[in-house]
Amino acid sequence: MITIRKGVDRGHANHGWLDARHTFSFANYYHPDHMGFHSLRVMNEDRINPGAGFPTHPHDNMEIITYVLEGALAHKDSTGGGGVITPGMVQYMSAGSGVTHSEFNASDKDPAHLYQIWILPNVRNAEPRYEERKIGDARAGGLNLIASPDGRDESFQIRQDADLYASVIDEGESIAHEFRPGRAGWLQVARGGVELPEGSIMQAGDGARIEDEKTLSFKALADTEILLFDLA
Repeated sequence: MITIRKGVDRGHANHGWLDARHTFSFANYYHPDHMGFHSLRVMNEDRINPGAGFPTHPHDNMEIITYVLEGALAHKDSTGGGGVITPGMVQYMSAGSGVTHSEFNASDKDPAHLYQIWILPNVRNAEPRYEERKIGDARAGGLNLIASPDGRDESFQIRQDADLYASVIDEGESIAHEFRPGRAGWLQVARGGVELPEGSIMQAGDGARIEDEKTLSFKALADTEILLFDLA
């Protein structure tokens, strides 16, 4: 079964410097039917004004992945990790036993557009860690593994039985993914749009929970960028 969560139905918070869309309950947005999906807890689409950002604040026991679509994001944390990520790069922080960090738009003239993803860990109070990686063209030409529990295919090794794939898909291209028995999935359309086999259309900002499906397939209706989660 595939259940689409339309982007227009997400929670919305406009703080002036930050325009945020929440797929799942987050901060002041609460919906009892959208508290997360399996280990996927947060799917926030953020647009940050030039020079603005999140001052130093704490996290613990959360796997946090940041995926930039436009602009540049500067990160600094108490592990000593830090840097500027741009489109074609992905950032991973395991908050573990506790970490403080800040994130700011690295440009004083251009907005930043990104997804921040939180995954519940399967190990609590582990040692915090930070990584960033350039994936670049690895997003193109099919589903490309970004994060996994075993770090295979040069992906981030995260503390959860979850695989995260990313792809940049040309208009008209089709993608398929097979799920092992007992697995579930989440498809997030970051840019463009896709058509599912039964004719359903998903546009930028839409997500879909995938349950009891052996295979997920879809076709890009325009030049499209997606994130796909394969979850225990």
